[in-house]
Amino acid sequence: MAATSPFMTGFYRRVPAFDALRTYSFADARGDLLGGLSVAAVAVPQAMAYAMIAGLPAEYGLYTAIVMTAVGAIFDSSRQLINGPTNAISIALLSAIGGFETVDEKVQAAALLGALIGAIQLTISFARLGDLTRFISHSVIVGFTAGASLLLVLDQLKNLLGQKAVGDVHQHFLVRVWRSLREGGDVHLPTLLTGLSAIALVLLFRWAKSKLRVPLFPEFLVVVVIMAAATQQLGLAELGVKVVGKIPVALPSARTFSLDAALIRDLAPSALAVGLLGLLEAVAMSKALAAVNRQKLDANQQCFSEGMANLVGSCFGCMPGSGSLTRSAINQQAGARTQWAGVISAAAVATIVVLFGGYAQFIPRSALAGLLMLTAARMVNLRELRYHVRASSFDAWIVGTTAVAAFAISIEFCVLIGVVMSFMLAVPRTGNMLLTEFVVAADGGVHERVAEDHVCGRILIFGLEGEMFFGSALSLDEHFDGMEARILPETKVMVLRLKRARNPDAVGMALLEGVIDRLTARGVRVITCGVRSEMYESFERCGIARKLAPEQIFRESAVRQTSTLLAIRHAYELVTEPCPACPRRVLGRESAMYFVI
Repeated sequence: MAATSPFMTGFYRRVPAFDALRTYSFADARGDLLGGLSVAAVAVPQAMAYAMIAGLPAEYGLYTAIVMTAVGAIFDSSRQLINGPTNAISIALLSAIGGFETVDEKVQAAALLGALIGAIQLTISFARLGDLTRFISHSVIVGFTAGASLLLVLDQLKNLLGQKAVGDVHQHFLVRVWRSLREGGDVHLPTLLTGLSAIALVLLFRWAKSKLRVPLFPEFLVVVVIMAAATQQLGLAELGVKVVGKIPVALPSARTFSLDAALIRDLAPSALAVGLLGLLEAVAMSKALAAVNRQKLDANQQCFSEGMANLVGSCFGCMPGSGSLTRSAINQQAGARTQWAGVISAAAVATIVVLFGGYAQFIPRSALAGLLMLTAARMVNLRELRYHVRASSFDAWIVGTTAVAAFAISIEFCVLIGVVMSFMLAVPRTGNMLLTEFVVAADGGVHERVAEDHVCGRILIFGLEGEMFFGSALSLDEHFDGMEARILPETKVMVLRLKRARNPDAVGMALLEGVIDRLTARGVRVITCGVRSEMYESFERCGIARKLAPEQIFRESAVRQTSTLLAIRHAYELVTEPCPACPRRVLGRESAMYFVI
């Protein structure tokens, strides 16, 4: 294969879908076609339902399933992830734009929110902060899902029962749901029966699918078609059953939205929360798919694809979205090989909109509400929820706090609370450095000290392990105080092993320099060993290398005798009077020492 120019290398890295074309085969095309069509069959009813969750006309969910899915696939690092409208993002969107009164205001706010989310996600990608998502616990998603799924069921009850929504639009939407259920009036029986029929049909098809082993049967799409036909033939709309209404038989077109400064300021916190939630969803699912397919994943490129999908989608009036768990799983199960399955899915949805969009006006809202309730029920993985709650108090606190915050505060802020808690609980763990004391046994073995070991008062040997940065300052300071407390009048040398100390910063270096100065003032010679290149460069920049003689710094190198053993040998050379238990009395020579791991 001919060498690729630097420009094309960068292009293929930024646009992985075109990189896949370089080795594209007929088998890839067949798998992508089957995957794309299977996803489209599920995406059409889901997209309309998700738009309904957010209080938007159904066509905006379809537009999102076209534009965002195609754009996300082209830039996606994952080969099987499908972007578009999702349950979680739609619930968060409802909370963010629920205070707007008219449909046009909601559409404008949703598009602006999508642009803000895209800008935030692109900024994270360009700053190469995508890898920081690994510091956000998956328990945030588990807790959010638990709270959001219950809120989704409560919110859709009014549509299933045929009740009208009541309450002040500026109230927390859970309060509006409660008032709607309490004051919305009597249950509309034809609407309820329509919704329950849709639920029953889905459950029946799922049962038959499991018995007949047809994993890719699109039960949601089939049920939506059946309920739309029944509504038209039986005249259910005339009986008061609310329907989706007319959907423009047209493809999404470019449009503008207001860049009102006050509106941007109001939506900015929601944009940050929903943007982080979207990244967590997409990166988590991408990693799961990549693990199955043994695919290398670029977290920053994943953030880039999510940002581009939301930003471009906002220019076509799309609602914000993310990676879809359901559609991605279907895509993988159907045999999709590359990102082009997502493009095929978007094209298939566009074709369905143009050819059959006119029939969508007969789809009953209660049927979509029933489908959403079934989806919400499957959102919560009880096994995963129990696992995270039982695993540790760390996970239990995040799950519980995030879920409760969804009720007590708002959907989008419960995500921010979960993210902040992740960092608050993770940073102390990251900053917890470990201190190990070593001794030289009578047979010359250098190993970690246990209670019954004799410790030579003339030579003390310690090892530090962990991130040597500002976050570990408290832990590091305590360890240095403990080391100094071990100094005896006869102590001549302290060996400090730094092989496992990583990422030193100014705070860590200042603390190390301080203990070296204090020990030197007390007449104790400090010998550092296991000093890696990164650590030695910090020594030079901070002036520690100038304070220590060359024989006090044993750098880590690929030699038979490790720097730790060399440092200990040098320490014994400095101590001329051996103690009664000194191994030199037995060994006769220091070269017989060995390091016990």
